[in-house]
Amino acid sequence: MSDGTALAGPDGALRCPWALSTEDYVAYHDEEWGRPVHGDQALFERVSLEAFQSGLSWITILRRRPGFRAAFADFKIEAVAAFTDEDRERLLADAGIIRNRAKIDATIANARVLVDWAPGDLDTLIWSHAPDPATRPAPRTLADVPAVTPESTALSKDLKKRGLRFVGPTTAYALMQACGLVDDHLADCAARGDR
Repeated sequence: MSDGTALAGPDGALRCPWALSTEDYVAYHDEEWGRPVHGDQALFERVSLEAFQSGLSWITILRRRPGFRAAFADFKIEAVAAFTDEDRERLLADAGIIRNRAKIDATIANARVLVDWAPGDLDTLIWSHAPDPATRPAPRTLADVPAVTPESTALSKDLKKRGLRFVGPTTAYALMQACGLVDDHLADCAARGDR
């Protein structure tokens, strides 16, 4: 059992302990998590997937990500904003995704909000909430990693004020971690600062 500190992976490199439970996690941890993500479409996908993850394990979403991309037109904002009631029913019947009515409705509604934003506005808004890295010491253990921060609370409020749904402070912080606004790789993790 881990004490929450970095552990050696199959190749001997130290990693965040959560990353070692499955091969899928190792690849996600090493190649994606905590690396900067930019672009409205890419960020809309991450906002949507983090919303679907709410109440579930991330591995559930990660393994279904290809299904989500197929079901939601690769998260092209204009395409999802144009989804009809027939699309909604198709999504509710799609075993390749999480068939949660509220989350499906929120994804479509969020696209309908974002389609009216100027290109780059979502990217600018999300990244405006990135804290100064100098103010954030590297976490030594998983216990040092927060679930919510003042920045994620502010991001959540900002997104909600503009009409987005399923973007609470915890979801907003998971988004910040996944998209590289913060680097929550443990201090001894080989992926820390690997940009």
